[in-house]
Amino acid sequence: MATIPFDIVGFDLDGTLIDTSGDLAAAVNHAIGTVGLAPFPVADIRPFVGQGAKVMLDRALAASDAQDDALLAQLLPVLLDYYQANLSAHSAPYPGLIDAMDALTAAGVTLAICTNKAERFALPLMDQLGLSHRFASIVGGDTVGIGKPDPAPIHAMIERAGGGRTIFVGDTINDIAGARNAGIPSVAVSFGFLDGPVEELQADATIHHFDELLPLLQGWPQ
Repeated sequence: MATIPFDIVGFDLDGTLIDTSGDLAAAVNHAIGTVGLAPFPVADIRPFVGQGAKVMLDRALAASDAQDDALLAQLLPVLLDYYQANLSAHSAPYPGLIDAMDALTAAGVTLAICTNKAERFALPLMDQLGLSHRFASIVGGDTVGIGKPDPAPIHAMIERAGGGRTIFVGDTINDIAGARNAGIPSVAVSFGFLDGPVEELQADATIHHFDELLPLLQGWPQ
């Protein structure tokens, strides 16, 4: 097998490793339903995701013609409490992820996560999906007090995973800009929670399925 010129492959979580849209949609619909607003199909909520729960809820309220700061503040804890109690009912790894992780691990690559999802959601979600043990570090949005695109959480992910040459895989501008700010290359996934064309993220490379990740990294310049 061709050598992979990276010690660590870091991943975003929502929209990159795991399709969490079903559970996030359920939480949004529960929250807005408490004030009589109509639910959204999962497909309609997917574009709201990617910038955190507050932005997701605000986008849902705007789409419901009910955008209001007071209502947003009222419903956010309702959404978060429901989501914490229902993290993994509909969430699952994206196709090809498990095989890609197996191949990377077999090649001696360390896997890590840097997500803007708070630790109280990220850690139990990965536990419930049986994936936590695969990652040398899991850094959440509140682990170091600031999230991506600030480079600090990515630097923490790298340090906690043992250090070395790192590449980061993500689906939003926070991921790609965060990697750039941390001085490492990035790979965008086109199947995540995009709110525009994947090309606009200006990642160093793009994949459309996890089957493409290993060949891409094997062909990366040394």
